[in-house]
Amino acid sequence: MLFLKKLYKWVGSQVHTKFANPILAFLFFIEAIFFVPVDPILVLFCIEKRNKAFHYAAIATLFSVLGGICGYFIGFAVWETIGQKLINLFVSESTFLNIQDKYHQYESWAVLIAGFTPIPYKAVTLTAGFFKLPLLPFIWFSAIARGARFFLIASVIKIWGGQIQHFIDRYFNLLVALFLLMIIAFTLVLK
Repeated sequence: MLFLKKLYKWVGSQVHTKFANPILAFLFFIEAIFFVPVDPILVLFCIEKRNKAFHYAAIATLFSVLGGICGYFIGFAVWETIGQKLINLFVSESTFLNIQDKYHQYESWAVLIAGFTPIPYKAVTLTAGFFKLPLLPFIWFSAIARGARFFLIASVIKIWGGQIQHFIDRYFNLLVALFLLMIIAFTLVLK
């Protein structure tokens, strides 16, 4: 946990450099494709510069959706070659087929709900491509869900920033452990 705390502090220091926006944009872009827990980074950026919280939420939203589009096309392109093998590492075939049926049944709602909740966004983007969901609704509902999530975070920080920073500093290790447990639980539920 010490490494994560040092990384967290380093990222927090980057808020005060000319690279703040590109770092945030890059992290939110790749979060839609790879596993990068970005919500704590957005919280940190918003805490460090509360007057720019909505600016950071806008960057996070835009680049998360752009990364989502990239993830969609990756999922679309690799399904025939490695997609099925990759999915089988994480979920059973019956679970995957069940998810696929639900995805097609609730296409836009699935993207909207999953884009807002703690479900890793890359799971949404890649599977939307795997399942060949219509692209424009995927983009639209991703923008709504991601924007709502990130602007909610920014709003909370603008209102209660000081108390949240104190809470994170005090319970950092516990929060990291809880976050990792949520990810493990989500993966086990899908299996």
